[in-house]
Amino acid sequence: MIAHKWRLLIGTGATLGAAVLIILYAALGTYVYLEPTLPSADSLRGQNRLVPLRIYTRDGQLLSQFGEQLRVPVRYEEIPDIVRQAFLSAEDDNFFSHGGIDYKSVIRALWVDLSSGVYSQGSSTITMQLARTLFLSSEKRIKRKAQEVFLTLRMEHEFSKQDILTTYLNEIFFGQRAYGVAAAAEVYFGKSLKELSVAEAALLAGLPQSPSRYNPVSSPKRAMDRRQYVLRRMRELGYIDARAAEEAQREPIHARAFALSTDVDAPYVAEMARLELIKRFGEASINHGYRIITTVDGRLQTAANRALRLGLLEYDRRHGYRGAVRHAKNAAGASVEQLEAQLAGVPEAGGLRPAIVVSMAPKAARIYVRSQGYTQLSWDSVSWARDGGATGDVGSVVHVGDVIYVAGNAPEIQLAQVPRAQGALVSLDPNDGAIVALVGGFDYSLSKFNRATQAARQPGSGFKPFVYSAALDHGLTPASVFLDAPILFEDRNAEQAWRPQNSEGVFSGPMRMREALVKSRNLVSIRILRNIGADAVIDYATRFGFKQDSLPRNQTLALGTLSASPLQVATGYATFANNGYKIEPYFIDRIEDADGKVLYRASPQRVCEICDPPPAAPADGDTATATAPSSPVAAPAAMPVRAALPARAGVCQRDVLEPPQFDLQNLAPRVITAANAWLMDDILGDVIRRGTGVRALVLGRRDISGKTGTTNEERDTWFNGFNRSLVASVWVGFDDLSPMGEAEQGSRTAVPVWVYYMREALRGTPDVPRPRPSGLVDLRVSPRTGLLASENDASAITETFLAEHLPGQSSSLDTPQGNSGPANNESLF
Repeated sequence: MIAHKWRLLIGTGATLGAAVLIILYAALGTYVYLEPTLPSADSLRGQNRLVPLRIYTRDGQLLSQFGEQLRVPVRYEEIPDIVRQAFLSAEDDNFFSHGGIDYKSVIRALWVDLSSGVYSQGSSTITMQLARTLFLSSEKRIKRKAQEVFLTLRMEHEFSKQDILTTYLNEIFFGQRAYGVAAAAEVYFGKSLKELSVAEAALLAGLPQSPSRYNPVSSPKRAMDRRQYVLRRMRELGYIDARAAEEAQREPIHARAFALSTDVDAPYVAEMARLELIKRFGEASINHGYRIITTVDGRLQTAANRALRLGLLEYDRRHGYRGAVRHAKNAAGASVEQLEAQLAGVPEAGGLRPAIVVSMAPKAARIYVRSQGYTQLSWDSVSWARDGGATGDVGSVVHVGDVIYVAGNAPEIQLAQVPRAQGALVSLDPNDGAIVALVGGFDYSLSKFNRATQAARQPGSGFKPFVYSAALDHGLTPASVFLDAPILFEDRNAEQAWRPQNSEGVFSGPMRMREALVKSRNLVSIRILRNIGADAVIDYATRFGFKQDSLPRNQTLALGTLSASPLQVATGYATFANNGYKIEPYFIDRIEDADGKVLYRASPQRVCEICDPPPAAPADGDTATATAPSSPVAAPAAMPVRAALPARAGVCQRDVLEPPQFDLQNLAPRVITAANAWLMDDILGDVIRRGTGVRALVLGRRDISGKTGTTNEERDTWFNGFNRSLVASVWVGFDDLSPMGEAEQGSRTAVPVWVYYMREALRGTPDVPRPRPSGLVDLRVSPRTGLLASENDASAITETFLAEHLPGQSSSLDTPQGNSGPANNESLF
């Protein structure tokens, strides 16, 4: 009997041993067969997947990302415990204790599948899901399952549990194009991972099983049921206590489709960068993980966004309230969910948020602001929109059910409306052309047309400085006198004669060139252009980057009737700002591939005054200042100098991080003399001190200069201003060329935007006026004739001249002569 038992035991052991050997042999054979189809260890570390293009400011802040998949990679330590615990509860509670395969679950699933003949059971651990997600298909076949097992074991051997979980949470699909839990948090809740509540973490943890079925935007009821299951599992596993579980289960779902958050709002620049990448590397490059580092300064870009939006809102307010966006029924007494639904179709725009009026009080309106809750609008918040009605009566402006826009935050919230007018602001570093801020419109989501680079508008009087600089180069002086008087141009081919006017409709008679530019006199500018010739002005303007074919060959050129974008105009003004050099604007510093290899790096031409050719020996007795001699004098010889490179004043952070390195083979070319640039800067400084740009005096600086611009019927309004370190051009107008309205000139619409921007851009920077170069002479002249004044002329003023172009001696009749007098022997009127 005993022998029989031993034989039975030995036989059973042998049978089991043989079975084990057969299984091991089969497993080994299967592995040998499948091993060539499995990714190598190296490929596990460098998976080739769709990674979006990311665009950054020059100091590393995210501007945007483009691609088929939305991703926000995070490190293990950046994932909150509650998020990790929610996923472990939903997908794999034994993750940290098993070796990659939960054998009990596998055996159970195989038994059900084999017995039913239908492969429907799931037993995947997190590692197995990751293996399938990254390298395998989701089909339920034995071969694919075997591949998954072997790949899972290889991954567990090659990586730590923390690495596997981090990769899983960065790669798993959540719907709405979101890959990874951080992207999902932003897409569904508009939050970062650290801001998620327990309920929100549980909802996201329930999504990977079926992102479409449990999508909280399209299927909130199913998403709620799945979330409650995850919360129960978290409670059973001890990750949360009963009270936390109960509170989370009661929390309503507030998910909706959000855009991925960025550090800096610069969508127009981001789109420019995307198009440039496609141009260089093809359409597919969007999904290859490239990084574009732009020249944009995050602080200045934020200031530019705010400045343009504030200026457009102020303009819009001056022209009245157009009423509610729409009217919603049954707003009074509606639940939060109902109010959110009524506001769902109204987009945010330029920082303005949609709201709905839910009740009225005698002096206030109670409103619900989407995603923020209830607050009040006081009379002070709506008084700008009053159109009749009693003062203090909020009901004369808004009514229950009105869907409106609001700006600001409680208790300073204000009634607002999306402006109809548009604008653009572009700012660049005049020392190399780097674009540090660019805004192409009020809101990119409403209009993707980039007015900073694509709009071809007339710069109006903003073009006059280039005419005046040409005049100085052709022998005229700031004291040259021209008539500010009516002029008539007859053209046989035109139906009627052209009678140009000054913007104010008044004329001042004989006027010195400096005063004419300060006061922006159209008639003087036309006479100056006639004096030196339109062809000379066109040839001269091309030095500043204006295209010759865009410049009209007629007298209207003096009034800025060419077509130019704000970027082109800003580029032209950069030459005045940098002491006379031509720069080319650029906005991409470098492009890197997914491994950080630099594929492209900008090599801009830089301004380097100390690199100028050595000056000629100065003439004896040359001096920077002089008084009027008793007899006519000849112009002293010009004396160029090698000026020290001016400090960058710290306006641009890049200058601190990357001091300019000058390549002597890549220097910006000089296109006008330093003396000409200094003199134009001095005159344009007067535009701010006492001319059409006087509103900029609020900045309290001595180192800023600029020029307004306004075209016929106020269709285009501008301000172009600068100091030694920064240039900014602002345009405000309507896309359809509608007039801006009476008195809406550049001084009123564009100057405030420029001021708002420059106040922040120049904050903390030294106020250092431009160093005076050689080749300039100060002389006393008659303010009436612009000619040299006698020593006893009490009315004489001091004017600065180019050393090679000095005024003539006053005649006994004290009347304008030569280039200082009216052109073409015109009568005064």
